[in-house]
Amino acid sequence: MMIQLSDLITNDIKFQAAREIIGKLKENKHEAFIVGGAVRDLLLKKNPDEFDICTSATPEEIQTIFNRTKAVGQSFGVILVLIDNVSIEVATFRKDMVYTDGRHPDKVIYTKNVEEDIERRDFTINGLLLNPDNGEVFDYCKGIEDIKSKIIRTIGIPDKRFSEDYLRMLRAIRFSNRFGFKIEQNTSDALLDNSEKIMFVSIERIREEVTKIITKSNNPGKGIISLSKYGLLKYIIPEVEKLKGVQQPKEFHPEGDVFVHTCLVLDMLDLNEKDNTELAYGALLHDIGKPETQTITDRIRFNRHEYVGAKITEKICKRLKFSNKQKRNIESLVKEHMKFANIKEMKKSTFKKFISMDNFEEHLALHKADCLGSHGDLELYDYTLSKIEELKNEPIKPKPLVTGDDLILLGLTPGPKFKEILSKVFDEQLEGNFNSKEEGVKLVKDLVNKK
Repeated sequence: MMIQLSDLITNDIKFQAAREIIGKLKENKHEAFIVGGAVRDLLLKKNPDEFDICTSATPEEIQTIFNRTKAVGQSFGVILVLIDNVSIEVATFRKDMVYTDGRHPDKVIYTKNVEEDIERRDFTINGLLLNPDNGEVFDYCKGIEDIKSKIIRTIGIPDKRFSEDYLRMLRAIRFSNRFGFKIEQNTSDALLDNSEKIMFVSIERIREEVTKIITKSNNPGKGIISLSKYGLLKYIIPEVEKLKGVQQPKEFHPEGDVFVHTCLVLDMLDLNEKDNTELAYGALLHDIGKPETQTITDRIRFNRHEYVGAKITEKICKRLKFSNKQKRNIESLVKEHMKFANIKEMKKSTFKKFISMDNFEEHLALHKADCLGSHGDLELYDYTLSKIEELKNEPIKPKPLVTGDDLILLGLTPGPKFKEILSKVFDEQLEGNFNSKEEGVKLVKDLVNKK
C-alpha cells in the first residue's frame, strides 16, 4: 500500500531526521523502516509525535555508522541516534525468547528477517512499516485491515502477547479509547482472563499508561469504564471502583451514581495541549470521599466529603508515586472543589485569596466539568468569571502593607496571636479598607487594644 505523505509531515524535523538515518543505513547495505505508531497515525491522518526505526543493522553497526549515538536499551538492540537536535530510536530486528518477568524477554536474538521482528510486537495496528522515501507501507500482520475495520487485535495469540508484558493490557484499552476502536473478541477475552496480573507491572509504568488514558483522549471517562469492565481498575485504583453504586440526590445529580458522575466529569474536561495530568486526576478523585461520608436523612448527603477525599487522595498519590508537587496540586483540587458552592457569599478578601491560588485555572476547569457532568448549571462558574473581570483593575494578591517586622516594632512577640493579627490585617487590606502602612499599623493598634 502507498500513502501520500503531506508537506506537513515531510517538513517535520523528526521525519527528516528519520529519513536521513534510514538513508545512511541503506547506503551501508542494511534494511531500515519507520515502524509502529507513526505509521498507524499517518494512516489515520494524524500527525505522529515520534518516528521510530527498525533495521537489520546490529547495535554495534549502528554506532559505527553514526557519530552521535547513545545506548538506551542495547541489550534489546535499541540505540538512540542524534541528528542535529533530534533524537530517534533505532532498534535492530529481533526475536524475543522466553519472558519470565512479564515485562522483558530473558534473551533476544537479532535477526535479518523483518517479519520475525513484527511477530514480537503488540498489536496489528502497531506492526506496520513505512519506506519514508516513497510512502510505501509494508503489512505482515493485517494491520491495515484492522485500522480500516477499527479493531484492536494482538499480533498472534493474545495470552502470549500479554504474558510478555502485562502492561499491554492497559495499552489495548488506551488505543481502543483514543481511536474509538473495538477490542477484538479473543483479545478481549484474554484481557479479562489476565487482569489480576497487572500487579506484576511496576506502579510507575501503570501510572504512565493510566495518565495517557485520561489525558490523551476525547473521552477519558470511557477509558475508566473500560478499565473497570476488564477488571483492571480494582487492582490499580480500587477506591474509584468503590464509587460504583454510591447513589446521589437526583435533584443535584440526575446522571446517576458517583462512578457515573466521575466518568462524565472526566469527559467534560477541556483538555488542551499542555500537561493536564493534575487536572485529570483531580477530576478522577474529586468525589473519592463520598463512599465514606454518605448519610441518608431528609436526603442523601456527603458532608465534608472533600476533606475526607483529600486524605484518601494523598494516599492514592503516594501509592502511584506522584511527585510532591503533583500530589499537593491534586489534593488541592479535591479539597477545594466545593468552595464554589459558597462563591457568592465570599468576602472580597476570601475571593481574592481563592482565585490567587497557583493552580486556580485548574480549579475553575474542574468546577465547570463538575457542573456539566451533573446538573449542567454554570451559574456559579459564570459568576466567578464576571467577578474576576470586575476585579481586573485591582491587584489580586498584593504584597502585605503590614509585615511581621512592623508588629515587632510595636512590641508584639511572634506566635499564634501574631499570625492571627497579620492574617486579619491582610484580609482588611484585600477588602480595600486601608491603603497605606500607617493605616494598617493603626488597625493593628486597635486590634491589640480591643484584646
